[in-house]
Amino acid sequence: MTSATVSKWLPAGLAPLEISALSLLSQLSSTVRIEEHVDDKRYTLRAEVPGVDPANDITVTYHDGALRLQIRRGDARKDKSHTEFAYGTFDRTVRLSHGIDEQSIRASYLNGILEIHAKVTAPQHQHRAIPITVGNGVPAAKPAKAAKVAKR
Repeated sequence: MTSATVSKWLPAGLAPLEISALSLLSQLSSTVRIEEHVDDKRYTLRAEVPGVDPANDITVTYHDGALRLQIRRGDARKDKSHTEFAYGTFDRTVRLSHGIDEQSIRASYLNGILEIHAKVTAPQHQHRAIPITVGNGVPAAKPAKAAKVAKR
């Protein structure tokens, strides 16, 4: 693939700047890609994180209904030749639906894939009607539903 020459105005005049179209790709795709699946009793999140040591480079935390993935990929290359790999620290926060048992969250790593599993239980915050009381503490009476009038 050939490189395109992009000109950029600098205070000293016009200076050529070489930019490869693919070298910009690594800057744009620096997020952690995931897939999620929920079945009757289990939530699964899979994240692509190849080329890292899971014991030292991956941190998974849970707080206020969200999982946070932190991945560190160090650049160990001796020569700084062209690369399209993404190096640095990457964060991804995933909001979990109600009903995830936070005590059951487990993570494993195999062949560049981080898998997080959790049990799905009945949501603790179920939808319910809230009764309204009137000034004296007596529940307000609901108006009777109008009876349907039969058409003649």
